[in-house]
Amino acid sequence: MGTAAAVSHVSASGAALLSSGARGQVVAISGARSFLGSNLIALLEEDDRTRRIVALDVDAPTARSQKTRAYAIDLTDPKADARLAEVLAAERVDTLVHLAFLAAPSHAAAWAHELESVGTRHTMVAARHAQVRKIVLWSQTILYGAHPTNPNFLTEKHPLRAARKEAFFADKIEAEAEVARFAERVSGSVVTTLRTAPLLGPTVHNYLTRYLSHRVVPTMMGFDPLLQFVHEVDAIAAFKLAIDRDHPGIFNIVADGVLPLSTVIKLAGRIATPIPHPLAQSLGALGWMAQIADAPPSFFKYLRFLCVADGRKAWEKMGFRPAYTTREALLDFTSAQRLRDVHLLHEPAT
Repeated sequence: MGTAAAVSHVSASGAALLSSGARGQVVAISGARSFLGSNLIALLEEDDRTRRIVALDVDAPTARSQKTRAYAIDLTDPKADARLAEVLAAERVDTLVHLAFLAAPSHAAAWAHELESVGTRHTMVAARHAQVRKIVLWSQTILYGAHPTNPNFLTEKHPLRAARKEAFFADKIEAEAEVARFAERVSGSVVTTLRTAPLLGPTVHNYLTRYLSHRVVPTMMGFDPLLQFVHEVDAIAAFKLAIDRDHPGIFNIVADGVLPLSTVIKLAGRIATPIPHPLAQSLGALGWMAQIADAPPSFFKYLRFLCVADGRKAWEKMGFRPAYTTREALLDFTSAQRLRDVHLLHEPAT
């Protein structure tokens, strides 16, 4: 069963997330070919309340139903805002879900900046000109940063303290700021930012699944931080809920429960290799420069310090109920990864 199809098979409380909303909505999705984008489109295509879906990506996605209209739009193009505004206005889009973000760090830092930071600026300019009523933005709890002074659970009021020198973090923080400015400038708009915990599940592919796909994984000697995930199905359900109902504001989208890194590695069937932090930084920098490491050394802080978010606001205000706990999300990923380890299942697409 595909991820989008699985959303309709969650628990009764999870299914309730997908049941309400205005009829006849026109939803545009940037980053339509991404994991979240493609699965969300598949879900919307089955929803009678969605009249039309406008799929936007650098290469026009394949429309799987008459309900979907696809457009090739490159957000790194300096003229992307004009083209995007034209499409949004012509299609009479009332909700724009902005998912055009990288799921893992890239060595093409300049291009990534144009896509995420500048591309979000283009998107918000276009949305303002086309009078789009609602914006739903994908962000991540990793942007809070891993610090020794972090409280056990970070609320939405906590500042984003991820290392700005790391482009993967800086571009997404700038994108959040662009969307916040849109909310301030456009009277009557509804702007929802969903900060998801690291996504985990059988089909998603990101920096976390890359880390856990190796048989031997590095850890920082003397550290065992708590980790928190959200299942891919629950993340998609949260976006569907934000589309169907008006919930302005910022929300942490997380699973219940946390796990020590040592337990995560054990449950994933991996072997931990503790490395002294100074040595790990040096080796990590060399590995990233040589393009053999999965992530830059700035990610090692998350192997040392706490970065887990409080999901109570999404529970109380949005009615978000995750169907999977952090442990269950990990075990679902692990079951699929074991098949990949013995070449019985293909690696998920990036």
